[in-house]
Amino acid sequence: MSLQVVLVEPAGPLNVGSVARLCANFGIDGLRLVAPRCDPLGEEARRMAVHGVELLERASLWPTLEAALADCDRVVATSGRLEGPPLPLLPPADALAWLLEGSASPQANPVPKPTVAPGALVFGREDRGLANGELLQAGRLLQIGTGPSYSSLNLSHAVAVVLHELHTLRRGERSLAASPPPAAAGGAMVWADPCRRQDLEAALADAEALLLEVGFLLPHTSRARMAKLRALLQRAQVSEGEVALLRGMVCQLRWASRRRARSGSDT
Repeated sequence: MSLQVVLVEPAGPLNVGSVARLCANFGIDGLRLVAPRCDPLGEEARRMAVHGVELLERASLWPTLEAALADCDRVVATSGRLEGPPLPLLPPADALAWLLEGSASPQANPVPKPTVAPGALVFGREDRGLANGELLQAGRLLQIGTGPSYSSLNLSHAVAVVLHELHTLRRGERSLAASPPPAAAGGAMVWADPCRRQDLEAALADAEALLLEVGFLLPHTSRARMAKLRALLQRAQVSEGEVALLRGMVCQLRWASRRRARSGSDT
């Protein structure tokens, strides 16, 4: 599995350069920057990157987090929030074990993919982290344990802690704390990889349009209610086949609803 580090709106060039160096230190494939608020290729960033300059120069720029994660399947986001996160907060070892399952776990009759979807580690802004809607782009939320008196970590320090833990798991120095996969008929083990972000977002957009059309959602409350649906699907770890099923159901329900509406108006 290719792994990408994603920084959302980084404001400090020193942090961006330091993260590029950390990616080089720990063998991360790529760096993605979402709407950076600094010059990621300026002198300060280059000075901190040291031997990670090449990776810094290859870093891709994205307008939104949704766009940056569209081709990813397993996404882990970091959060320092102590109350009210939209998904359960996990310690680094548990969240990262799930991230690595896609590459480390054997699969029985896996669904063929034209390319292997990358995994992503998402880090928020230096001053305010990630918003709830951004946290819901992830399948797991990671929290670094700190002392209660001052829990906020510098961005590059947080990346260092997480990448070191990831490196430890990758090298097998600590076993993956993954739950066992479900058993299929005949005793074969089936591992369900989550669908790619772009497929889940498309399914949610289709569902929201239908629910607004039939009156289940109202425009002024749709965002909050769709956030609950998104959290439910994230916890369920929806696979490619399952998201295709959901989209098919929505399309058929829309067709039936419009057909009934036409029939009623003809009558």
